[in-house]
Amino acid sequence: MDEQAKKTALRGITYGLYVIGTKVGDDVNAFTGNWVTQTSFTPPLVAVGVKKGTSSCDGILESGVFSVNVLESGQKDLAFAFFKPVSRVGNKFGDIEFYTATTGSPILKDALSWFECKVVDHNDRGDHVLVVGEVIDAGVHREGKPLTLGELGLFYGG
Repeated sequence: MDEQAKKTALRGITYGLYVIGTKVGDDVNAFTGNWVTQTSFTPPLVAVGVKKGTSSCDGILESGVFSVNVLESGQKDLAFAFFKPVSRVGNKFGDIEFYTATTGSPILKDALSWFECKVVDHNDRGDHVLVVGEVIDAGVHREGKPLTLGELGLFYGG
């Protein structure tokens, strides 16, 4: 296989940027992710790629729930805030406010929109776990254009 061709071809896949959260017991956690896609209309299913060996991955698999916060174009700082672990105090990750709804997973007040899922399946392959969730709640904070990975000048493709 031509490694450069593979990398170039895979970089052609477009990605949004999301803050994905979960809840285990009374603790909540969130991370920035971009491997999210809808996989079914009825029932409404989404698939999320979550890095193995992280507290987020362990939390999603243990709790069986997660939230996806859709970020708005221009929210680069919000996306970068969750690339590394963020300290949580009460209902804030650093200075970023969140609330909870159906699953108890964090919903960012500044997100464009959000949805919550219960895990219905997962596939453990490679360096990520593909988690399939059924959407059980959703909301919209405002209208806007979603943030994309390309907007930040970042690209995937191994």
